[in-house]
Amino acid sequence: MKSYKILIVTDAWHPQVNGVVTTLSYLVEELKKQNHEVFLITPNDFITIPCPTYPEIKLSINAYPKVYKKIKEINAHIVHIATEGPLGFFARRYCMKNNIKFTSSLHTKFAEYVNKRTHIPVGVGYSFLRYFHKPANKILVTTKNMENELTKRNFKNLVVWSRGVNRNIFGKVEKANVSLPSPIYIYVGRVAIEKNIKAFLDIKIEGSKIVVGDGPQFNELKKKYKDVLFTGMLKEKEVASYLAASDVFVFPSKTDTFGIVIIEALAAGVPVAAYPVTGPLDILQNTKADCLDWDLKESMKKALNIKKEECKEIAKQYTWENCAKIFLQTASVNLQF
Repeated sequence: MKSYKILIVTDAWHPQVNGVVTTLSYLVEELKKQNHEVFLITPNDFITIPCPTYPEIKLSINAYPKVYKKIKEINAHIVHIATEGPLGFFARRYCMKNNIKFTSSLHTKFAEYVNKRTHIPVGVGYSFLRYFHKPANKILVTTKNMENELTKRNFKNLVVWSRGVNRNIFGKVEKANVSLPSPIYIYVGRVAIEKNIKAFLDIKIEGSKIVVGDGPQFNELKKKYKDVLFTGMLKEKEVASYLAASDVFVFPSKTDTFGIVIIEALAAGVPVAAYPVTGPLDILQNTKADCLDWDLKESMKKALNIKKEECKEIAKQYTWENCAKIFLQTASVNLQF
């Protein structure tokens, strides 16, 4: 197979911990396994300032001259713009100016996130997203439901780009030593308003609750919900060990577009309680582990009856190898020679 020089431009990168960074990290790893040469333009290359209301995200400043120079020097066969931040904008501008074809990706419900934090109308957010992604040859999106939603909002050239799970970690670690009354319900992810965590924490139910992760709401929620174990940020293997020690993974978000942690929980044999929305629906609908319900408490109760083997079986269809395959098949249409 021919090897390519691939450039990925992203405003989300380590040390951030989120689904975008996880996806791109595994994608780069898989592409390198196939002997492709992968280059990255990330905030780590620039002077940055914290993003208002989301300080973990670093916004690159005065970046255009360096982005211009890097893209020109790399002279990649494939260019992918992963995010709609400053680096994404500068790369987009350069590619359009120099007639370079590129793909882009829509990872999150950006418009809804911005609305929750700033009250900017969702319609305004989607107008911005249409403007940003319109020049892309193809736009990679997370699920079929997301493709349908965006099509209704007049997005074109969409390609479904699934995600993967590292089964060498999830489902293959020892359980964390957690001395809590069972059943144990666990949430893993950012502790932020858009994740709707309070919907989970406010539920009165027999057993215990664990929240794994960090974010702007961490101190507020930890102080308010004293009967909940808040672990803070954990490494991947530690996350896997806490999942293994839990009975149900609760995913209260209504705005995620996939939820990699859902398939990580399934790979660990942990059933998922969630709302029937994009992400959980795409993964769990019409499976033996579908216990989605608009009443999250009912979903949590139903999940206790799901068998571990049924969860693990669902997770098997999600691999980072396939994620890389879809990316390469889509992006290679844009080969620059």
